[in-house]
Amino acid sequence: MDEQKITILGLGNLLMGDEGAGIHVVRQLEEELSGENIQIVDGGTGGINLLEYFTQPDLLILVDAALDSQPPGTIVCREPCFSNDYPRTLVAHDFGLKDLLNAADLLDKRPNIVLFTISIEIPRKMQLELSPEIQSAVKETSHRIKDFVSSISIKTG
Repeated sequence: MDEQKITILGLGNLLMGDEGAGIHVVRQLEEELSGENIQIVDGGTGGINLLEYFTQPDLLILVDAALDSQPPGTIVCREPCFSNDYPRTLVAHDFGLKDLLNAADLLDKRPNIVLFTISIEIPRKMQLELSPEIQSAVKETSHRIKDFVSSISIKTG
């Protein structure tokens, strides 16, 4: 039996501090997770250029920050069915992400999707650093993703 092709796609804007949490998670995973079937991608703020990641893998793991009224650093894992099931984010990739999901549905090539979000507050200024709560959540999210990938019988290195 062939192993599933998995893409882990981090989204966010590093210039907006905590809003870049998804990018920080995938950067950490690049150092800790490997496998022939695993592709780890820094998706930045999204856009149509990311459509291939929504149509090619068997499983797409999305990682993003969310403005969901939860305490900062709250980690949620869900398997959303529709684009409206995704929480609100701060930057333009929110619109782009939902468009990508709808486009993959129209192409009838949408993979199984698991979404990991880290709750944030609206950033007050542009900065590169993460708040302590989000820094801790980035580490915990990367551990949860590694455990999730291991639980579906994918070889990690």
